[in-house]
Amino acid sequence: MAAGGFLEQGLSLEAFSKASDLKNRLLFSLMALFVYRIGTYVPLPGLDPEIISQLAKKYLAGGGLLGMFNMFSGGALSRMTIFALNLMPYITSSIVMQLFTMVSPTLEALKKEGENGRKKINQYTRYLTIVVAGVHAFAISILLMNVPNSPVVIGAVFPLVAVPSLVCGTMFLVWLGEQITSRGVGNGSSLLIFAGIVANMPTSILNIFELGRAGALSVLAVVTIFALAIAVIAFVVFMERAQRRVNIHYPQKQAMMAQNKHMDASHLPLKINSAGVMPPIFAYALLALPMTLMSFANKSDNAVINYIFNFFERGDVFFSLVLVVLIIFFSFFYTAIVFNPVETADNLKKAGGFVPGVRPGQATADYLDYILTRLTTVGALYMSLVCILPDIVRSHWGVNFIFGGTGILIIVGVTIDTISQVYTHILSHQYKGVLRKMEKKNR
Repeated sequence: MAAGGFLEQGLSLEAFSKASDLKNRLLFSLMALFVYRIGTYVPLPGLDPEIISQLAKKYLAGGGLLGMFNMFSGGALSRMTIFALNLMPYITSSIVMQLFTMVSPTLEALKKEGENGRKKINQYTRYLTIVVAGVHAFAISILLMNVPNSPVVIGAVFPLVAVPSLVCGTMFLVWLGEQITSRGVGNGSSLLIFAGIVANMPTSILNIFELGRAGALSVLAVVTIFALAIAVIAFVVFMERAQRRVNIHYPQKQAMMAQNKHMDASHLPLKINSAGVMPPIFAYALLALPMTLMSFANKSDNAVINYIFNFFERGDVFFSLVLVVLIIFFSFFYTAIVFNPVETADNLKKAGGFVPGVRPGQATADYLDYILTRLTTVGALYMSLVCILPDIVRSHWGVNFIFGGTGILIIVGVTIDTISQVYTHILSHQYKGVLRKMEKKNR
């Protein structure tokens, strides 16, 4: 179905007003996000907020791994609150479990068990999240105690307070995300990260206007920045929705298709960006980690540290080149995790389906792999362009371009997924209404 037809048939004010279950789900999601935003302002005990603010300006203003964490947490890291770790330990644990599933026969067998196996893997992911969050929390607490002009005011007992608080904050967000997924609309974890990124946008937009008002930016520069932002959003939406449809024929459906000329053949949709937002996250983490660790040292005291700073300076041509290479590498790596051409070809063969002009089995797997390789190449280049765009804008105009990079990929992806689920709920409500009317007529 075309996008326009889907919008026309699936969404209207009248249909939305009648979908009471959808309204309850949306209200629940909004209330959960409200609770999340309150938590991003609850500070860790034992810290001086003024010193924390100074440290945030010093260590988070330049970006890097901590800057990306702070963006995902909606500023909770810069304020050092109970949600400072956000869902990053859970995301890391989920990635590790996915990798283990590929190499561990036991986990692979669990994955094939269906719903019960998925629940067990999710439980293992939660256990691993506690460990990862504990390590991160302990590292942060030690770092805060030893950083120059330390904000810790309760002495050596600070880790005993900070570690449980940060771990519990992360696990609460994991639980909250699961509640949104089951009782609300959209993917809960993605919506929490989405809310954190969007929360910082108004301040960033006002900063651009303030620079224009103060004369630091010309009117033409301000207009160009916002025009570029609109173009980037439209481009990302187009690329995230784009897909290559591989026609699939099933012999048992041929008779039905012959009787109904309007029936469409089945197809296998392959997205241009199958890897999602994970490649740039991996690439930024790998590149920013050395610079972030060295940022807590004095650059002038060590020639090696000074060299690392210059080598990993964000926005530099060499940095951007390495970033693009890493994004391309991780795009192919993660696509191989989420889509297996051989397994897909075997499932099609078992279901009696085939690609026209291609023999079932290994030939179909090779054909799907060939298509996926070309799509992944385009998707990797597209993500690379979006991710280096903020550095280009920053180097040219000296402003942080929020409508680019990993943040905009997450915002667009989550928005598309959430709206699709809203459409699905409305259509389901409409179909149930039609079925009730038919039952009444039959009576």
